[in-house]
Amino acid sequence: MDKNFQEEQFTGIIKFTPPLYKQRYQFVKDLVGKYKPKKVADLGCADCTLLWMLKFCSCIEVLAGLDICASVMKEKMHRLSPLPADYLQPAERSLTVTLHHGSVAHKDTCMLGFDLVTCIELIEHLEESELKLFPEVVFGFMAPSIVVISTPNSEFNPLLPGVTLFRDLDHKFEWNRVQFQSWSLETARRYDYSVEFTGVGHPPTGMENVGFCTQIGVFVRKYPQTSASVQSEKPTEAVYKMVFKAVYPSLKDENYLRNAVVSEVIFTAQIIKQSLLDRFMSEHEYNDDPTERKSEFQPSMNCFSEDLGKLVVEKSMEPFINGNVVYVPLKTIFSFPKVNRLCGTFEKLCKLIAGKVTLSSDGSALMFNSEHENE
Repeated sequence: MDKNFQEEQFTGIIKFTPPLYKQRYQFVKDLVGKYKPKKVADLGCADCTLLWMLKFCSCIEVLAGLDICASVMKEKMHRLSPLPADYLQPAERSLTVTLHHGSVAHKDTCMLGFDLVTCIELIEHLEESELKLFPEVVFGFMAPSIVVISTPNSEFNPLLPGVTLFRDLDHKFEWNRVQFQSWSLETARRYDYSVEFTGVGHPPTGMENVGFCTQIGVFVRKYPQTSASVQSEKPTEAVYKMVFKAVYPSLKDENYLRNAVVSEVIFTAQIIKQSLLDRFMSEHEYNDDPTERKSEFQPSMNCFSEDLGKLVVEKSMEPFINGNVVYVPLKTIFSFPKVNRLCGTFEKLCKLIAGKVTLSSDGSALMFNSEHENE
């Protein structure tokens, strides 16, 4: 069932800008921006659009989706796979995305430990027996720090042309604001959560009394969950079936980090080397005897651009030419912000580039052949 298509049909003369489904997803995205959760699960993830939006949030390291319909997930799940650019420029954070086939009425340990759980336009699709089990699964077993639940506000339905009973044929019920708030407050009380109510989809001017088209409850857990309570609730076996998993390249993986550091070190050293050679060629006549270059040219701060010069603050950090070889000290390279941020410490820089670049005999500088500047 395509929720977005259904909405376009029933909204008729009432046009939401942006479309209502985008407003719901943006609400979640704004919430992620506010609370910075690391692990987020979307229950009833359908075509994975919300998960696709959330994968770009830099704070999130684990994304999981759950839906009762595997075919709907599989149709669009390729959007959650890493792109070639993700391998060329790995992110600093790690990111793992998984999709699971199963019911929100069942417990599975793969859904433990999440900071934020979203249930966007989900509960109205649940049978009475499933809705009865839903609070215990989500709030009792999963017990995330925050739960977001959105559902249609039935009071808005008379404003929607073509809607007679429910907005979708698969809906088992649609609550008014009193019904949703009553259920939410009781659920929050039972599982030690607080809850605030809001919504998206403003009513037309003069009809404000009907409330938002989509009503939303944001539940926040009052007390940290104890590890003992989690352990006592664990089922003995997995009940969900994983249908997709993607692990994104990350600089937290030392192999990706090493490649990134080596690339940045060489790039930075080439900039320093070229600046040195350009200044040397502009200020001194070319000498056919390369062995005399060192005596003719003792580089100083003036041999660098202003930005480079600010970084070269010690004699041991000054690059120099000896014969056909340009020496660029590692300490100079480490002083560049991006290299420094990637490595953290000078010792780690040395470890990561070991065996990957050509170093001087004492290991203190990168070596380049000045005769092959474009090499």
